[in-house]
Amino acid sequence: MVTAYIMVKANTGEADKLQDDIERIEGVESAYIVAGDVDLIARVTVDSPAEVKGIAATEIQATEGVEDTQTYIAMD
Repeated sequence: MVTAYIMVKANTGEADKLQDDIERIEGVESAYIVAGDVDLIARVTVDSPAEVKGIAATEIQATEGVEDTQTYIAMD
């Protein structure tokens, strides 16, 4: 299993809606609104790094209201 954390920067006022939208994506275990440089952090657990890429690059980045993402894969 691969666990990754996807940092999501939201357009102004979109964090609450994005949290719901992102949590509905298959492979996303949870999404939290946070304070700091990003607006949300999504925890993803899937079978392969390719699936992480699909969720981050295809699904989350395509979600309306997402400005930018950064993905971090857990090493252990």
